[in-house]
Amino acid sequence: MNYLTLNNGVRIPQLGYGVWKVRNEEATTAVSQALDSGYRLIDTAMIYRNEVGVGEAIANSNIPREDLFITTKVWNSDQGYENTLRAFDESLERLGLDYVDLYLIHWPTPKFDTYIDTYKALEKLYKEGRTKAIGVCNFEIDHLQRIFDECEIKPAVNQIESHPYLQQKELKQFCKEHGIYVEAYSPLMNGIKVIEDSVIQDLAEKYGKTPAQVILRWHIQEDVVVIPKTVTPSRMVENLDVFDFELSAEDMARIAELDRGERHNANPNEFHNR
Repeated sequence: MNYLTLNNGVRIPQLGYGVWKVRNEEATTAVSQALDSGYRLIDTAMIYRNEVGVGEAIANSNIPREDLFITTKVWNSDQGYENTLRAFDESLERLGLDYVDLYLIHWPTPKFDTYIDTYKALEKLYKEGRTKAIGVCNFEIDHLQRIFDECEIKPAVNQIESHPYLQQKELKQFCKEHGIYVEAYSPLMNGIKVIEDSVIQDLAEKYGKTPAQVILRWHIQEDVVVIPKTVTPSRMVENLDVFDFELSAEDMARIAELDRGERHNANPNEFHNR
């Protein structure tokens, strides 16, 4: 496993396991299998409604807590200073943990303009040691700039949709310049379209890897934290097997040319669901 060091000195595994759309009753088994496969970063959220199942897998794992990196998120309807503090307590209770390693704002929801107060609550939790790092999800450059201007602590992570068809190069560069690591969700897009791209298929054949492994390796070489999701144990193992080869600069450039700004998920400036 590769580890990256966040801007506050905390180390994060570069490849983790995401549990979006994993039902709570399936989450304990899925996360247990992921931990057995070697994953140590588990990414959940209140709105996934599987924190209880994730927590049970953690409790059953016998892995020392300090060896795990657990992320959860505050949902849009829980934003605001006091609401966020309450939501955090509820997430911790569901997870059965004393702290999390990373707590994120799930969406900026600019229409409601509550993410600054929400982030200030995250700063309080961080200062109290109840989360080892804080950050955001789906934040665009202007949202991040407001955090810089109105808050004390820079986000450690910005979790965004990213894959070869939506590379977010400008946002990635901005985050890099400000010491924020990008974490990619939906890293394989929808698991079909990008994987079937002829360039990806060609590179998979060249390197003797699967198309998914080529894409995950591209993320790794972009210095991105990546959290693929699968409930299939064999694919969990396959997704981890990306540290024994390296894409050439020429092949990285070929993937860079695939960018078409194509989102599989919502636009952060337009998503206001509560």
